[in-house]
Amino acid sequence: MHAKVERVQQALQHAGVDAVVRELPDSTRSAQDAAAAVGAEVAQIAKSLVFLAGDELVLVITSGANRVSPDKLQAVLGIAPQRPDAATVKQRTGFSIGGVPPIGHTGTAVTFLDQDLLDHAEVWAAAGTPNAVFAIDPRTLGRIAAAMVADVAA
Repeated sequence: MHAKVERVQQALQHAGVDAVVRELPDSTRSAQDAAAAVGAEVAQIAKSLVFLAGDELVLVITSGANRVSPDKLQAVLGIAPQRPDAATVKQRTGFSIGGVPPIGHTGTAVTFLDQDLLDHAEVWAAAGTPNAVFAIDPRTLGRIAAAMVADVAA
């Protein structure tokens, strides 16, 4: 198991969650790729998107069917969010874009969970690389990611 994938698996275990990370032969880099690889709907893919609000890292776990509304996110944050470059994402989370998981980061982030994910009994999230994922109840995901449920979808 890749070291980054192992870090996510350990974070799940530390949180008391029985979810098992699956490393797949196909890419799960995009929500469409992930949905096809696991046989789920795109809306069941929990995308982890990274923003900056000033110097503060912000993680938005959103449905693969949704885009994040910058205006809604700004209303929640009180400051306009910015998209960091790939190097900043890797430095601040420990993961590269395309495999950023909702947990297991090297740093801390203010985290929001897209309320639309709660419409599903199970969602799939990235697990550290572009071909690793895990399935989890979205409420459990919100709990272990210390996420606030928010209406952030465009």
